[in-house]
Amino acid sequence: MAGGGCLDGKVIIITGAGRGIGRDIALLAGREGGKVVVNDLGAGADGEGNADTGPAQGVVDEIRKGGGTAVASTDSVAEPAGAERIIGTALDAYGRVDAVVNNAGILRDRIFHRMSTVDWDLVIKVHLMGSFYVARAAAAHFREQQGGSYVHFTSTSGLIGNFGQANYAAAKLGIVGLSKSIALDMARYHVRSNCISPFAWSRLIGTIPTETPEEKARVERIKTATAEKIAPLAIYLASDLSRDVTGQIFAVRRNEIFLMSQPRPVRSVHRGEGWTPQTIAEHAMPALEKSFFPLDRSGDIFTWDPV
Repeated sequence: MAGGGCLDGKVIIITGAGRGIGRDIALLAGREGGKVVVNDLGAGADGEGNADTGPAQGVVDEIRKGGGTAVASTDSVAEPAGAERIIGTALDAYGRVDAVVNNAGILRDRIFHRMSTVDWDLVIKVHLMGSFYVARAAAAHFREQQGGSYVHFTSTSGLIGNFGQANYAAAKLGIVGLSKSIALDMARYHVRSNCISPFAWSRLIGTIPTETPEEKARVERIKTATAEKIAPLAIYLASDLSRDVTGQIFAVRRNEIFLMSQPRPVRSVHRGEGWTPQTIAEHAMPALEKSFFPLDRSGDIFTWDPV
């Protein structure tokens, strides 16, 4: 492969890279000169089914066919030992690791009062715990080499809201907190950590209910935002091009890139003598409610067609 890519000489691990968004990130990483670890367990969109080496190896073969460098990993992110083996795959093959893209995920959507503890536990384990396990396994190597980049995947289900995704939303908003903490704790070692909230059609999004005309229209809009549109920002954040960018949350929808807000105070009230439940009802809430946030869903905020 000809030189000049933004990942030349860099070792990048991408989890959940056998299909969808992760696959397109891995393919672009290979084209940009990265030495790629394609991690994918090969299970179903709900996390069920036997592990399958086919998806990860298929992407590795595509990268190599294009002149790139890649190896496969089929370990699970949802166990600390699996995460260590994923990092070990990079070290064994390439001797270092420069970037981690935490993309692996599953969906088990249920309305909250029908959500089982199994549905809750598995989604939290793969998304939130998995992101922590893989990030933590790479941390010592980033610290030793005084540099590295984490790219974590969040969702507007957590940032804004959505029906039937309490497990997924909680995990994805948790990842935002994880990413910010990593950015703060590891800045002294020149390690960056950022989040991407993607709008892209994938097999996970294909599980979204489409029972109403509005839901059907929303899914049709999402279908126009393809997975390869997410890859350029992920590779940018993984590369040295983003050396001064850390602790941020971005969203990508087709050709649009958004910088997402982070919670900050929006209005305040005070009483010198302190508060009682009654004065809160009489004074505080009437003053604060002008800035209350409505029960929006992602589709209520992103109402226009993707550009």
